[in-house]
Amino acid sequence: MRQIPVDTANATVMVAKAPQPKVKDRRTGEIAIDKDGVTLMTVEVMFSTPDEVEILKLTVPQPGVSEDLTMGTPVALTGLVASAWENEFNGQKRHGIAFRAVAVTSLAAGASKPKAA
Repeated sequence: MRQIPVDTANATVMVAKAPQPKVKDRRTGEIAIDKDGVTLMTVEVMFSTPDEVEILKLTVPQPGVSEDLTMGTPVALTGLVASAWENEFNGQKRHGIAFRAVAVTSLAAGASKPKAA
């Protein structure tokens, strides 16, 4: 799947919803991990540019998530990419864009750094 880099230079980004473990299977509650066995987190952010504002749901490896991310915290996004996806479930085709970042780091004064791996 092709990953498209997302330019964040002219964007203001704030946490819209505190980080939560990404659920791989809602029926079993299984938490998603990446190919290296690292837990994946979901972080929702308000992504504001001069032209529009969107809420983006990002997938981020747990070590790349600052510990102090609460709603309204200004953040920097490192390595943000977008990927198109499509699947079929119960005969219904669905599609969208998935967003993934290497790190979401608080820009608030006195903020802690992302967790060590």
